[in-house]
Amino acid sequence: MRLRRTQAVYITAFLLAIVLNLAARVFPGFAEWYAVRVYPLIVGTLGRLCSLVPFSVAEILLYGGILLILAGLVLLVLRRLRLRRGILILVRVVIALFLMFTLNCGINYHRMTFAERAGFEIRESSVEELATLCERLAEELNQAAQEIMVDSQGSLVITGDLEAEAVKAMQAAGEEYPELAGYYPRPKPVAGYWILSYQQLQGIYSPFTVEANYNSDMPEQDKPFTLCHELSHLKGFMREDEANFIAYLACRVSDHAAFRYSGALLAWIYSGNALYAQDPVRFFQIREKLCNQAVQDLQEHNAYWNAYDGAVAQVADRVNDTYLRANAQEDGTQSYGRMVDLLLAWNRERGME
Repeated sequence: MRLRRTQAVYITAFLLAIVLNLAARVFPGFAEWYAVRVYPLIVGTLGRLCSLVPFSVAEILLYGGILLILAGLVLLVLRRLRLRRGILILVRVVIALFLMFTLNCGINYHRMTFAERAGFEIRESSVEELATLCERLAEELNQAAQEIMVDSQGSLVITGDLEAEAVKAMQAAGEEYPELAGYYPRPKPVAGYWILSYQQLQGIYSPFTVEANYNSDMPEQDKPFTLCHELSHLKGFMREDEANFIAYLACRVSDHAAFRYSGALLAWIYSGNALYAQDPVRFFQIREKLCNQAVQDLQEHNAYWNAYDGAVAQVADRVNDTYLRANAQEDGTQSYGRMVDLLLAWNRERGME
């Protein structure tokens, strides 16, 4: 009888996850209602609880899960665990993770986009508009570079509490965009940073612990932008292009010079890459206007990530592409480039054409 009740619980959990995913895809408004009314409660409970722990709970659970799998394989070899029992345990774990992913992440992929909520008009833009955007970002980057602190080697030094500053930046952005207002757990560094580096990942959102985790080893200039990017997911905006755009908005209004610099630098990278693909000559003309500090930091950024580029990164990119497509991001990893469209729309919205 007890076994049947346990089976009924997991079957119900599986069906609930299926129903919620279908509802998010089929019924307009359900995902938006969930993201606005229900998901913040999860962030305020599970997210707040996990934030009390100074290290990444998701990372510890990952390592613990690997050890349990290895222990299970050993027990199977020693015949102290029946194969049927092992498979049953694995199925239950997968169902539990599937439901948690659905509740803390999956449904949010089908909500209104940040651009729709903020009223931005996304449309095709000319190369001239793109070049103008790059010009302004270059000016913004040069201005921010004059305010940052650097060490004897000219590398960026971030003073103060980086994680607390990221929360403050997001809350400051929330003053203009109510969708971003409210509580944020502190983002956390990942101890096994190399796991992310080899996958070319600057950070990762854990739907199982509602945590914003980041790569603690990447160049300093990447960190403020990345922290704000991951925190944007805790407001239910899961799309990567929008998380990048929100990170730029948050960095831009931060009181911390390193955040303004980081936001402008990463926005320049995305916009500059787009311009290079359309008009290399114009790209290099604008790039020549960047100050020496920005050029050095761009070189450090490229050198770090190029060092980890390889087969693992290519496999991770394919997996990520499949994941994005499975969650209604039809452009796959190409959706990252759409941040530029959001930047252009934001500029137009402020009469900067």
